[in-house]
Order: sequence, then C-alpha cells, then structure tokens
Amino acid sequence: MTARSALPVFDETTTNEDMDRMVRNAERACTFLKSIAHEGRMMILCHLATGEKSVTELEDLLSARQAAVSQQLGRLRMEGLVQPRRDGKTIYYSLTDDRPKQIMEVVYDLFCNDE
Repeated sequence: MTARSALPVFDETTTNEDMDRMVRNAERACTFLKSIAHEGRMMILCHLATGEKSVTELEDLLSARQAAVSQQLGRLRMEGLVQPRRDGKTIYYSLTDDRPKQIMEVVYDLFCNDE
C-alpha cells in the first residue's frame, strides 16, 4: 500500500483557488464513494482487485444472478471504475485504474484484517 498523504491545513494562507480546488476534489471523491457504497459493487471491486474476471466468474464468486451482477457492473462502468473486454461470447471486466484497489486495501485494513 502507498504512503498516506497529509491532510490539508486550513488557515489564513488558504486561498480562494485552494478552496475551489478542494470543493471540486470533494465532489469527485463523493461521486467515487457513492459508486462503491453498495455491498455488491464493493464485492465486485474486491474480486477485480486481484485481476480480470469474466461475468460468469463474478456470478459464481458472488453467488449472484447474472442480472444483479450485470446491473452493478453497469453502474461501475458508468462511473469509469471498470472496463469490459469481449473475447468471443465472454465478457471480462477489469479495473480502469488503481483507485478502487487502493480503497479496497484500506477497507480491508479497517474492517476485515483481524490481525
């Protein structure tokens, strides 16, 4: 996991441009967090963090129906978090970048890692 960045300090040196940039970044962050704030989508991202998976593999891993998996993949795709790849009749999904994986690592450390 990468080193954590320091949080910004708000003081008399904070400019209007700094505040505008922070608001824009907060909006982007909220959109991202809303898109993963569903247990099905979060589980899909957990599985995709380990590598590309077909829709059928995701259905099996999640013990979910195709329609439910496809609906959640559609939302993740719309938000730009996953990308599809077709190989014949099979559609595979992978993460578009490392952000979801980084978030899943933090979530795992906070909620799943019993050590």
